[in-house]
Amino acid sequence: MTAEYDALMDFVRETEALAAISGRLEWDQETMMPRGAAPQRGAEMAALEGVLHARRTDPRMGDWLAASEESATDDVARAQLRHIRRNFERTSKVPARLAAEIARVTSETQGIWADARAEGDFDAFAPALEKVIALKREEGAALAGDGDLYDAMLQDYEPGTTAADLEAMFGALRPELTDLRAAVREAKAPARLTGTFDEPTQMRLTRKLAKAFGYDMTHGRVDKAVHPFSSGSGLDVRITTRTSETDPFNCFYSTIHEVGHACYEQNISRGYLLTPLGQGVSMGVHESQSRIYENQLGRSRAFTGWLYGEMRDAFGDFGIPDEESFYATVNRVSDGYIRTEADELQYNLHVLMRFDLERALISGDLSVSDLEAAWNDRFEADFGYKVDKPAHGVLQDVHWAVGLLGYFPTYSLGNVYAGCLHEALRAALPDLDSQLARGDTSGATAWLAENVQTHGGLYEPRDVIARARGAEPSEAPLLAYLKEKFTGIYGL
Repeated sequence: MTAEYDALMDFVRETEALAAISGRLEWDQETMMPRGAAPQRGAEMAALEGVLHARRTDPRMGDWLAASEESATDDVARAQLRHIRRNFERTSKVPARLAAEIARVTSETQGIWADARAEGDFDAFAPALEKVIALKREEGAALAGDGDLYDAMLQDYEPGTTAADLEAMFGALRPELTDLRAAVREAKAPARLTGTFDEPTQMRLTRKLAKAFGYDMTHGRVDKAVHPFSSGSGLDVRITTRTSETDPFNCFYSTIHEVGHACYEQNISRGYLLTPLGQGVSMGVHESQSRIYENQLGRSRAFTGWLYGEMRDAFGDFGIPDEESFYATVNRVSDGYIRTEADELQYNLHVLMRFDLERALISGDLSVSDLEAAWNDRFEADFGYKVDKPAHGVLQDVHWAVGLLGYFPTYSLGNVYAGCLHEALRAALPDLDSQLARGDTSGATAWLAENVQTHGGLYEPRDVIARARGAEPSEAPLLAYLKEKFTGIYGL
């Protein structure tokens, strides 16, 4: 390659290193930072965002790109340049003042949300959310030009996808899920898990689960947070989980979910470290990894048989008589308010609701002052019962507080992608269940690493799934999997 390409990549690597520092500050804010430090952290984040924005819009970038694009000859270089060009043009449309203000306000709003959630007071959060929405609409207008604001926002999380694409996919999902859910709710439900499960034992077992799914603890760590998440890439990828004395599944499956995200980042080719290719290509593909780890693998009949033995060793007799009963209990379809705790069957209904609400917020069809009522009405219509408190409703997710508008639909898109990958994985590993029954996920995780994770950002999101599956992505495999699983558990 040329000297211009080398100069560009050196500059980009430094920028990515600074962005990683910003990500570490966000991790600290969620896990370790004292609550009273929020205003100072907001100033720190704004200052760092100003530096990052200046680097990402540096005029030399345009010159280096133009010279490099003329001479790029290999796939990796062309992919690097594609990402750099996209990010350069996108970032250049957003004024530095606005980028810094979004970083400052969202950092402060995160703390306001946490306090409001604890107090169950949406009105205390609403003014801060109004600021975030206004700033994100301003950013969306700068990015969209004459186009759709929400489509412009989606590109931060799922490049190449539009709201119309998602509407078509979600439109195919909703009636099938609604019908299956109605049939399941009429059938006899499996037993619930009861009793108490102490936190230290949960955390010991959750770390064992993380390692069982291939999480490299020499390049990561497990901490606790209000909202579980994964942070970082390359050589430093951290996850968080949460515990409940009466619901250890919350801890275990939150951990497996975040390990899916983390393993994606850990398994990307090290040659891409601190470059645009050195991170997951999109949130939809990222979510496909977390969901296939959590659900198709972690909640499978085979793996839950192994987990049953581990839980009996850790906690003694906890009231579930055998492995088959445990499998049904793990996959029990239950009424509930929290998206992150929802069963596979109902999870996407939570996401589709948020997709519609945030589109209305961005378009101006829904005001923040009316958001809580709109949430409660939609939830009752979709789930058949009323929200009991704001922490179980409009205040449960941090995404809007930190400005992640356009993020929610990638959760369901990731489920669709996971369905496609699971279909291909089963075809490639006919003895998968015998491996999982031993607690051995290495065959499955190695296949995912080879066919999805190692590529990082080398291919476009849909292409990653199409290459691994051998066909274009479709919601059909996910629906077939859910129908087979839940009709079997519920005897339908």
